[in-house]
Amino acid sequence: MPQAPAAQAGRKPSRIQLRNRKRILEAALEVFSTHGYRGATLDQIAAEAGLSKPNILYYFDGKEEIHVTLLNQLLDAWLAPLHAIDPAGDPLDEILTYVRRKLAMSRDLPRESRLFANEILQGAPRMGPHLESVLKPLVDQTSMIIQGWIAAGRLSPVDPRHLLFSIWATTQHYADFEAQVGVLMGEVDVHAGASAHLEAMFGRLLRPNAAMG
Repeated sequence: MPQAPAAQAGRKPSRIQLRNRKRILEAALEVFSTHGYRGATLDQIAAEAGLSKPNILYYFDGKEEIHVTLLNQLLDAWLAPLHAIDPAGDPLDEILTYVRRKLAMSRDLPRESRLFANEILQGAPRMGPHLESVLKPLVDQTSMIIQGWIAAGRLSPVDPRHLLFSIWATTQHYADFEAQVGVLMGEVDVHAGASAHLEAMFGRLLRPNAAMG
């Protein structure tokens, strides 16, 4: 029976152990984003990583632990742009910067976006507690910031939560439906066009004089 990794035994993991763990997570990201949680197997992850299945189980208890580890890492990255919204900044600049950051994540992290989308589509069986304890307080806080800007006349009236949902939906579409977007858009720079379109759309929606045309 293999011994537990050094990190589990209270010792600092070696460079080889850190490298193999990263290798496994990278392979698992590819497998989960392609096949979803239910369709993914440890054999597929092992093959993608170029390691044996027992080697995978040396570092992780099983498929679920690998998946939860990836989701936890993803949630930290996913929430960083929301944390970066500055209550003291210019409201429209802050929102449009957030849109740009979310679109850049769709461009740079499409597999991570699909991993998260698959988890939510399944009812968030592994992420449910994190959505309640981590995401909801942050969205509540951000909504209060946006509502304060609206009350001060610095943004047009919108529902802050529906605004965030709209930003998530429009930016993450370019990752979650990447194959369809690629076929329909051809060889053009999709994300440059998307950025210009989304900034214009949300800018018109949120500028205080938008209702005046």
